[in-house]
Amino acid sequence: MLGFSKNNSFKLSKPLFAILVTTIILAILLAIGTIRNFRREQRFMQSFLLDEGLTLIRSFEAGARTTMRHPMMIEDSQPLVTLVEETAKTDRIAYISIVTEDGTVVAGAGGHDIAIDRNITKQVLRTRQPVTIMVPNNGKAPIFEVAAIFQTLPSKEPPMMGMMGRHHFRRKTAQTIQLEKGRAVVHLGLYTAEFIKASRQDITHSLFMGGLLVLVGSAGFYFLFLYQGMQVTRATLANMKLYTKNIIESMPDGLLTLDSRGRIVSCNPRALEFTEMDLAGLKGKRPQDLFAGWPADSRHTQGTPFSYTFVHKDGTEIPVEISSSPLLDDQGNTLGAVFLLRDLRSIRSMQNQLDRARRLAALGKMAAGIAHEIRNPLGTLRGFAQYFGSRADNDDAREYSALMIGEVDRLNESISSLLQFSRPREPEFAPVDPEALLDKTVKLLEYDFREKEIRLKKTVHCAQSIEADEDLLLQVLLNLLKNALNASQKGATIELLCHDDGENLRITVADSGKGMSETEQSRMFDPFFTTRTAGTGLGLAVSHQIVEQHDGHFAIKSQPGKGTSITVVLPKHRTGLRDTP
Repeated sequence: MLGFSKNNSFKLSKPLFAILVTTIILAILLAIGTIRNFRREQRFMQSFLLDEGLTLIRSFEAGARTTMRHPMMIEDSQPLVTLVEETAKTDRIAYISIVTEDGTVVAGAGGHDIAIDRNITKQVLRTRQPVTIMVPNNGKAPIFEVAAIFQTLPSKEPPMMGMMGRHHFRRKTAQTIQLEKGRAVVHLGLYTAEFIKASRQDITHSLFMGGLLVLVGSAGFYFLFLYQGMQVTRATLANMKLYTKNIIESMPDGLLTLDSRGRIVSCNPRALEFTEMDLAGLKGKRPQDLFAGWPADSRHTQGTPFSYTFVHKDGTEIPVEISSSPLLDDQGNTLGAVFLLRDLRSIRSMQNQLDRARRLAALGKMAAGIAHEIRNPLGTLRGFAQYFGSRADNDDAREYSALMIGEVDRLNESISSLLQFSRPREPEFAPVDPEALLDKTVKLLEYDFREKEIRLKKTVHCAQSIEADEDLLLQVLLNLLKNALNASQKGATIELLCHDDGENLRITVADSGKGMSETEQSRMFDPFFTTRTAGTGLGLAVSHQIVEQHDGHFAIKSQPGKGTSITVVLPKHRTGLRDTP
């Protein structure tokens, strides 16, 4: 809605960007660290379980050797089975199975399915190296299995056994021989619940740390967004304050604001101009205490303007129209009042101009009727005067006849001016060279300047032509120069200037004569108003009419005893009839 709403849009600031990047980097580092820790724990668990499994297998082999050294137990594997079952009762062991090369289970405990590990058995016998796998456990923590070569005694007879030993050695079974030759594999399953639980605890801790990081990052984002939003709001309020201040200060009307007690709080420069006071002299005071005649109940005159006239120290009067309205908060409570002070000088000037135009229109109608009634008898009188002058016998009669003819011509000229004023001719616009127009005007009045011994100084800075009626403008300039001649003394200087300011053509006639008072200036364009005894008072009225027909105006500068400067301001580009076919 406003021009500054785009300059205050929300942007990603550097602190916010830094926090965002830092949070992302920390999240990535946390994820990488969690994965690395998880893998390290997996490797540690496997290494630990492998070492534990191999240790148990070696211990189990040692027990098996001791048991099988007894001569009465060589042909019987029951002691080995018993050893396996007792060993499998340990809390860390899930199952134990001893399988020979031909697939025979020599001993087993814990419910191990040997068929699943046939390939592992063959791999161990082939590579002679331990093999580890993770075995599913029906939805529970998986079982870590270690498969390794199982070997009891080497295949030779101990020295102390004698004949009985040799007899029993020959009666060894095939499975016993395979055990002694290391052609059997022991499958040892170890529980991993504690490791899995610890790993899950680490994962939970990592997730907790990640959640904490997200929470802290989100809180940082939230507070930073709040801070940046506050900055944007502050900037918007500052711009709005500046915007409102500029509007109030550039208002053509005066503005006064009052608090709830009726005391002045603020005002704009236009109001200071009206009151001829500064803000320090107005602030905190009531208008009725400062200005005589100010209504005491002016705050309660909403919708009913009242008039007041400020009088300055130099006597200047400024009439204003004052209207008031209440200041309300968002709940409708009255905070004070606002006064708008409208300058009535221009309005009254326009009203005076309108009244003058109406008077002139009525006067013009009357003048047109009178002129028609007078012009015909004047023609008859002039003809008779010429006739009697031509037949006169003495010089006095001829002199009186010439005097009558001159007076009739002067009266006829006044009637022509009156007709021009009452029924102005429509301008015939065409390109006019300003310099040529001024040269023609000076040439027509050259004799008058020489006769009165008045010097004319012409200065022309107008190169571009304008659209105007040359004859009507010539009439305006002749009237102005004749008035300047009549107001100037012998030996004076009259200036004729032409200046192009880019938009307007300004033609100035300045003299150093007696000048005009403010009253004379206010009536100088009224018909029949003149300060000369021989004047008709129609020259400036007709000139004003012609300039208005050209969409121009007059600029007057005059002081009694210091001369008069009258400038005709004509627009270079017309907006009226120029484009009309």
